[in-house]
Amino acid sequence: MPATYEPIATTTLGSAAATVSFTSISGSYTDLVLIAIPNSSGGAANLQVQVNSDTATNYSMTELGGTGSVTASSRASNLTSIRISYYGYVEANNNQNTVMQFQNYSNSTTYKTVLARSNNAGNGTGATVGLWRSTSAITSIKLTLDTAGNFASGSTFTLYGIKAA
Repeated sequence: MPATYEPIATTTLGSAAATVSFTSISGSYTDLVLIAIPNSSGGAANLQVQVNSDTATNYSMTELGGTGSVTASSRASNLTSIRISYYGYVEANNNQNTVMQFQNYSNSTTYKTVLARSNNAGNGTGATVGLWRSTSAITSIKLTLDTAGNFASGSTFTLYGIKAA
């Protein structure tokens, strides 16, 4: 990673888990980057993000996706989380790669934006712009899957702080 990226925490699952969380995130960076390389212990699933344990309908998103032969887009508001992996599904034995950028995450006067890109060589790619409608600084990030499946053993998640963006 470039010198401006400072690793905050890495989690590699030793067994399946329903959630992966990063907590007590310092406000000393300008932005956050979360890189996920998850597998699912079940069928195809979408990666979802919540921040600061907020389960209310304070999220919205716009997403684009494609498979090489099909493209699609969608927009939704008043959600309880942000879906990240449109067409870039998380699956068993088919690594999905996702990069999420949480911009201006520690600012206490603006809503928080996340830009995400995901791909899965077996399915396709996706791009998401998500919004958390809160002016609170982000101090925790929780990742889940939108189906009953869990993240499989070996899934890796790394959170970086950007020293100066």
